[in-house]
Order: sequence, then C-alpha cells, then structure tokens
Amino acid sequence: MIKKLDALIIKAFVGPFFATFFISLFVLVLQFFWLYIDDLVGKGLDIITLAKLTGYVAAFNVPLALPLALLLSSIMTFGNLGETYELVAIKSAGIPLLRFMQPLFITTIFIAGIAFLFANNIIPVVNLKLNTLKYDIIVSKPAFDIKEGIFYDKIDGYVIKIGSKSKDGSGIKNVVIYEKSFGLQDHSIVAESGIMRVSNDKRFLEFDLKNGWRYQEKGNRLTTNTEFIRLGFKEYRKVLDLSGFKMNKTSDSAFKDNFKMLSIRQLNTVIDSLARFKNHFAIRGQSQLSGYLTFPQYKDSGLVKVDKKAIGKVTSIRDIIPDSAYNLVTDRAVQQVNGAISAVDMLSGEYQGKRQDYRFHLIEWHRKLTLSVACIVLFLIGAPLGSIIRKGGLGLPLVFAVIFFVIFHLFNTFGEKFVKEGVMTPFGGMWLSTAVLIPFGIFLTYKAMRDSTLFNKESYYRNFKKIRQLVLNIRKKKPQHA
Repeated sequence: MIKKLDALIIKAFVGPFFATFFISLFVLVLQFFWLYIDDLVGKGLDIITLAKLTGYVAAFNVPLALPLALLLSSIMTFGNLGETYELVAIKSAGIPLLRFMQPLFITTIFIAGIAFLFANNIIPVVNLKLNTLKYDIIVSKPAFDIKEGIFYDKIDGYVIKIGSKSKDGSGIKNVVIYEKSFGLQDHSIVAESGIMRVSNDKRFLEFDLKNGWRYQEKGNRLTTNTEFIRLGFKEYRKVLDLSGFKMNKTSDSAFKDNFKMLSIRQLNTVIDSLARFKNHFAIRGQSQLSGYLTFPQYKDSGLVKVDKKAIGKVTSIRDIIPDSAYNLVTDRAVQQVNGAISAVDMLSGEYQGKRQDYRFHLIEWHRKLTLSVACIVLFLIGAPLGSIIRKGGLGLPLVFAVIFFVIFHLFNTFGEKFVKEGVMTPFGGMWLSTAVLIPFGIFLTYKAMRDSTLFNKESYYRNFKKIRQLVLNIRKKKPQHA
C-alpha cells in the first residue's frame, strides 16, 4: 500500500526524471548528428527521411539516456527535499534514509526492467533500420548543384562547366560539357547559351543549348587513323540521367546477421555455435598440416635401423644425404615448409576472425544487462548524493551528475575496448564501470545515513581552523633558543 510519504517522493521525482530524460536524449541525438554531419550535409534529404533518422537515433539512445536521467533526477529530487528542509522533517519523524528511498528504488528497478526489455526487443530492430538508412544516406551522392565557373563531376560520365547563370538558375551561358567514355577519347559540347532544368520526376537534367559545337573523335587514338567530327548547331538538346542521385533503399536483410541486431535469445544461439570454434580449428589444423609434415608417421616405426656409433660422426645433413640428391631434398623441404607456413597463416587468420566475432557477440550480450543495471547503480549514487549536498535545480546537481556519468561512460568505453583487444574477458570488461561505481554508491549511502557534511564547505573550514590552531600551539610549545 502506497503511503502519503511514498506518493510525495514519487511525485517530486516524476517531473525531474522526464525533464532530464528528454534533455539527455536530445544531447545524445545531437551528438550523433554532429558525428555524421559530413555524411548528411548536401545530400538533399527530405523531411520524412530526416524524421525517420531522428526517430531511429532517439530510440537507439534510450537505454543510455535512462541511467543519466535517473542519476540527475535522483540528485535533484533529494537535493530539492533537502533544500526545503523536508528531509530534515522526515528524519526527525524517525524515518531512516533507506525507508524514504524505498519507493524510488522500486521505481528504478521497474525502469531498469523497461530498459532491459527495450534493449533486448526494440533496439535490435531499431539498430537494423538505423544502419540500413544510414548506409543508404552515406553512399548516396551529394545533392545536384552546379556552381558558376567550377567543373562539376558528380554526374556519372560527364564533367560540366557553366560560365554564368541567371538569377532563377535556369538561364546559362558559356556552357562546356565533357562526355567521358570508356575509351581514350572524351567528346565535348560547347555552347554560348541555353536553358538548364530538372525534369518533373527529378530523374533527368535537361539542357536546351543554343549556338555551339559538338566535338567527337572516333577510332584508336594511338594511331593516326582516327576520325574527328565537328558538328555546329543553333539548337541542341542534351539529357543527362540523374538516377545516381536518388537514395536507393537497401533491404534490411543486408544487416540482419550483425551481432548488434540480435536479441539475447538469438545471441545465445550464435555464441553457443561460436564457442565450438577451438575444437573445429584443432581438427582442421591437424588434417591440413598432415599433408606437409609427413615425418611424424615414421616415428618409432622400426623401419629404419640406426647405428648408434655412427650417429656421433654425423655433423650435418650432407653426411647422410648423397650430393646428387642434396639439392632435390633441400628444394622439397623448403616447399613443404612454405606450404605448412601458408596453411598455418590461413588458419590463424580465420581463427582470429572467429575469436573476434565471438568476443563481439559476448560484448553485445553483456551490454543489454549492464545498461539496465547501471540505472540501479547510478540511482544508488544519486539519491544519497542529493541528500548530502541538499541543493536542487540544475546547478550543482548537474555538475555531480556529469562527473559520475563521465566516470561511468569512460570505464564502460575502456572496458569494451579492452575486451575487443583481448586484454580483458567480456565479463570483466563490460562490468568494469559497474564494479568501479558500486563502492561510490555504498560510501555515499553510508555517509548520507549518518547526516555527513561531506560537501559542506563550512565543516572543512572549521576543520582547517582546528588544524591551523593545533600547528600554532605546537610551535608555541617549542623551546626558543637564544
């Protein structure tokens, strides 16, 4: 049964949580667009495509925005309660800190569960859609825009230069169009003026040229038997295909097997399959190298009798192989060794690729859990921290929230990088940030339960005065020498 105190604390928490969540999400979306700004600018993207991209990016960053929102909102909530002396009133009624943290802790567990379900079921689909759309945008050509006096080569097979354009952009003068072919000759068109426009369906660029020449060369350019054609015209129509500027839609199936597009159930299936790669490569290595290393089959066969006294007289391979067969034996040995090295290199490359793939799948498996647990860990830092600093608003709470979130993000990034490089195990690397932050949460909770003055500058000032007075007293007690 929810009591009035629980309702009060939850009501004080809901507003800051939603505000900080949308602010965090907005910042993370801006970070994405800042990162890919060079790939997006100049592509002529329509409003629908931009809206889809923004929606996918926002949904993708929800699991990361939730921990930051919980951290900041919990500091703000308990900071506001402390600033208005409501915490003092609650504690004076004999209610301990852990009791009035309880409703928000249960709420945090509920939010962490939502974050896990979102990361496991929705994020793989969003990732698939986002990567497909991002790929289509990146590989599409920049938007069509021919500037005055500059050679434009974005249209396949053509280079265009326009001396000047009218204000409406359709009237053009001093036009040069080079037609690039697969041969050595480049045909060209030169015109004094004309009209340039894009067709209604945006598929073609149309030139209606006036008073010009068309130059064309036929035949092998390396010989003198070529035919040069010059054609004068008063009016000439040239149509160029703009289909290359259209953003093609890639099928979602092109990225569906990526480890980021899988749920935990699917990751378990793939990880279980990849876990057997060591035995697989051991068997493959034995079978592939057996053809190059034939000598082990003669080990302890008893087919060759060796005189033990003669062994001491053997100083090199020339002592046991005739000169006539030495070069042949050496060449065969080098071939066998080179073949074995090539086989080992090939197996090693495949092994490293499978090992890396295995680590990446484990990283994604742990990520779906770590971001959910991070919600609880950061709340256990934010709630006691807010009750200690007793400051609300977006000032001091934002500073502490940024500090702890940066610590979380840095260790999370470092841990993931260490796992990818094989320095740490997937479990150790992906849970590194959680292991670092849990002691902070325990320490801050301990201090908050005892009404610590951890961030009270007056207490530090008083302690400093005591230390200063102690030092002065010690100096006075020292005997003064004449």
